Amino acid sequence: MKLTRRLTLGLAGGIAALAAGIAPVMAAEMPAPFDNAGEVKIALVRYLSTGDFFQAYLSGVESQAAAIGVDLRVFDSRQDAALQADMVDQAIALGVDGIIIQHGLTEAMQDAAQRALDAGIKVVAFDVDVENPAIPQIEQSDYLLGKLALEQAIKDNGDTWDAGYVYVAGIAPLDRRDVAWQDVKAANPGIRELAMFGTLDNPIANSVANQARSVLQANPGITVVFAPYDEFAKGVKIAVDEAGMTDQVDIYSADVSTADIAAMREPGSAWVATVATNPSVVGEVSVRSLAMLLAGEDPGPNVVVPPTLITQAFLNDNGITNMEELSAKMPQFAHADVSVPAWIPLPAR
Repeated sequence: MKLTRRLTLGLAGGIAALAAGIAPVMAAEMPAPFDNAGEVKIALVRYLSTGDFFQAYLSGVESQAAAIGVDLRVFDSRQDAALQADMVDQAIALGVDGIIIQHGLTEAMQDAAQRALDAGIKVVAFDVDVENPAIPQIEQSDYLLGKLALEQAIKDNGDTWDAGYVYVAGIAPLDRRDVAWQDVKAANPGIRELAMFGTLDNPIANSVANQARSVLQANPGITVVFAPYDEFAKGVKIAVDEAGMTDQVDIYSADVSTADIAAMREPGSAWVATVATNPSVVGEVSVRSLAMLLAGEDPGPNVVVPPTLITQAFLNDNGITNMEELSAKMPQFAHADVSVPAWIPLPAR
């Protein structure tokens, strides 16, 4: 059998991928520009990075980038909007082929994202609305995350209760989850919002806990707290535990991690339900969507990863202690069949 140079390179790449623990896709050749291994450079420019969700998201970005064989650069602005915009410019100056903008403020990211497009760089945005039709939006169906959590709250508590609500405006996923909160309140007038609070000051959980202590002391009638971000929920749980109110308050959240699972499974935990996608899977989807753009394919204007309701009872009944076990019990959690053209190799499972 005569080995052509292309076939020889393909076999070598497959062997190298297997050695690295990556499951290569042999059924389809990599299109340009991915047919020259290691020559594609992409950047991840982050606004939020504190907490297990964002570490898992980064892990997904890294594993999918490695599976495709791209050179990944990570920029972390640590919630500094001006610095995040500067980091987009740094990525442009490095000559990257594509950029993932992860979270951020619309007003800070709009111009920066447009500068990247003007430089001929492909861009996708995860959980930040840059208000640009040329930039696909990656999201977790944030409205549904909020709606499913609140439906569970009503199932558990009826449609009449006093609530605390944790919210910070101007962050796209939180704004979309807020729409669900407003809709549910409008449809259920027996739900009263006694207090709204929230902060993204680091460390987020501890900062929210400081606020929640005062809120619970001033509003002892609160029986439900809607905290639609897991770092918010951690903070509320700290305050509820310290106040000895675990049997009086139920916490409903969004997002999940191994640490969250442990917190939900503590005896008598007030954190009774969350709605989530696997953040690692969302990271993978972000990279695949960007890769499709670079290959001249269209992932669509809105790339949505569907969420799943996870209750404390489900975790306890199935003895789930970490994300791996959750994925095993919920197969939809281990992989999202989103942005999966045949030529893109998936990370090893």
